[in-house]
Amino acid sequence: MKVLLIIPAYNEEENILKTCNKIKEFSDELDFVVINDGSKDNTLKILEENNLNHINLINNLGIGGAVQTGYKYAYQNNYDIAIQFDGDGQHDVNYVPNICEPILNGQANIVIGTRYLDKKASKFQSTFMRRFGSKVISLFIKICTGKKITDPTSGFRAVDKKIIEEFARDYPTEYPEPESTACMLHKKYKVSEVPVSMNERQGGKSSIRFLKTADYMFKVCLTILIDSTRKH
Repeated sequence: MKVLLIIPAYNEEENILKTCNKIKEFSDELDFVVINDGSKDNTLKILEENNLNHINLINNLGIGGAVQTGYKYAYQNNYDIAIQFDGDGQHDVNYVPNICEPILNGQANIVIGTRYLDKKASKFQSTFMRRFGSKVISLFIKICTGKKITDPTSGFRAVDKKIIEEFARDYPTEYPEPESTACMLHKKYKVSEVPVSMNERQGGKSSIRFLKTADYMFKVCLTILIDSTRKH
């Protein structure tokens, strides 16, 4: 099985080398590609100087465009499993086998790593507003698809070859994780979750501060609702 970690990175000069080194320490057979999303700091310089596999986007496409670039790379290079993996140190590479297992066993097409399924598994639980927002979005996904997803905004997830092809062809840009999950559920793909531990960001600033706002929750839920009325 060919497995690829897709690592979107925007202004991650403080974290990207540590993240990549931890992956190498975990396994020298685990492939990764860093998508440098038009960073304005020294992220690209660090990638080049350390000969780290990367794709450099001249313009900032946002998280959705950067991740889809990774899926296109995975599809073109015939990977069996692709895993979204943050470049900021929040995701723990030791959980990669856990989120791959349901796919390898034929139990799921998408596996989401969540800190909310077993709260004891992760000391870092994020802010109250982000947890509240996640619950609201989770409720809307269940209403629209009938499936409960406890951590719909999690950026730590694995997908199989069928989903790689789906996402390489079409991937949401505004609210990629919850919207794409709901879309795949509408298409009757199997989505499951596994408990993982996550860390606090090791440095730099998060690009998803808008998750704290009611405006983000409203727009995500509205998008999911609109998508549910379309034919998939």
